[in-house]
Amino acid sequence: MITFCLLCDQAMEDGYLCLGCTKATRVRLECLPDLYDGLAAFLAPAGGSAQMRGSRPVHAPMPVSEDVLDLRGPGGLVGAAERWVGIIREQRGMPEPEPTGSVEGRLKGAAAELLGHLPWIAVSWPDAGMFAADIQEVTASVVSIVAPPAPVDRGIRMGHCPAQFEDGVICGAVLRLYAGAKVVTCEWCSTSYPPAMWSGLKVLMDKDAAVA
Repeated sequence: MITFCLLCDQAMEDGYLCLGCTKATRVRLECLPDLYDGLAAFLAPAGGSAQMRGSRPVHAPMPVSEDVLDLRGPGGLVGAAERWVGIIREQRGMPEPEPTGSVEGRLKGAAAELLGHLPWIAVSWPDAGMFAADIQEVTASVVSIVAPPAPVDRGIRMGHCPAQFEDGVICGAVLRLYAGAKVVTCEWCSTSYPPAMWSGLKVLMDKDAAVA
């Protein structure tokens, strides 16, 4: 019998999560305590002190980042993990959990329990997809804070490509010079313009603009 992974839609022989998604979910669960610790460095928000504008003070932002505080609070990472522990325990006929101790300790305990349930989740639980997707979303929200992606290099706009196709049509795609690049290359027609051609390139661009 062919089934499909409830997270990535990959075909598989049985179960609810494919091997790849099960492994990825395991890694995310294992990382939850470390992600919680990593958020501590981001509690202080960006910004300065209060400033005076006329006779009224402009107050500084809150002394902590609300988003980070929410993730580290009872309703954040630990809340999500414990909620799934409660749901899974109910499904498996186990007693209701009674969270005690610090938020950090509770998160470690909940993550460890979810890891213990993971083989059953992947093979036997129809809600495995919702569980894995939620854990994926929660960890992604933390990673976006502690390890945000590098900004995309949009390059310096150089103008429009003056290359001419065989039918006489001008390419016209936007040319950009990216950081570290030695040559400007059109992303549409692949025409390359080395630095020696840049002065002539400007002349061609101006000529095309005048015709248009």
